[in-house]
Amino acid sequence: MEIFGIGTSEIIFIVIIALIVLGPKDMQKAGKTIGKWLRNIVTSDGWKMFQQTSRELKTLPNRLMRDANEELSQVGNELKDVTNIIGSKPYTYITPPRPQPSSTPVIIPTPENKIAETKANESDSKIDA
Repeated sequence: MEIFGIGTSEIIFIVIIALIVLGPKDMQKAGKTIGKWLRNIVTSDGWKMFQQTSRELKTLPNRLMRDANEELSQVGNELKDVTNIIGSKPYTYITPPRPQPSSTPVIIPTPENKIAETKANESDSKIDA
C-alpha cells in the first residue's frame, strides 16, 4: 500500500518519530488537526476539479484513439462509396477537340523565305516607280 508515494514502512517510521517528538496527548490533537485539514481539502471544489482533470488526462489517449478510429472508418466508408459509384458506371472517354485545318497555308519564316520576300518587295517597288 502506498500513499503519496510513501510505503507502509515509511509511514510507521513517521508515526514513531511523531510520537516521540509530540508525545501521546499532543499526538491526539495533531491527528485531529490533520484530519480536519485533510477533510477540508478532500471536500473542496478544487480537489474535485483536480480529480476530474486527473481522470480526463488518464482517459485522453484512449479517447483520442477512439475518435481517430471513427474518423478513419468514416473516410474508409466514403472511399468505398466513391469506388462503388465509379465501378457501377460505364467509362466514358472524353476526346479533346481536334484543331481544324486552316484554309491558308502557314509559312514558317526561314532565311530562304526572307530573301525571296525581300526580292519580291524590291521588284514591286521598281514597278511602282
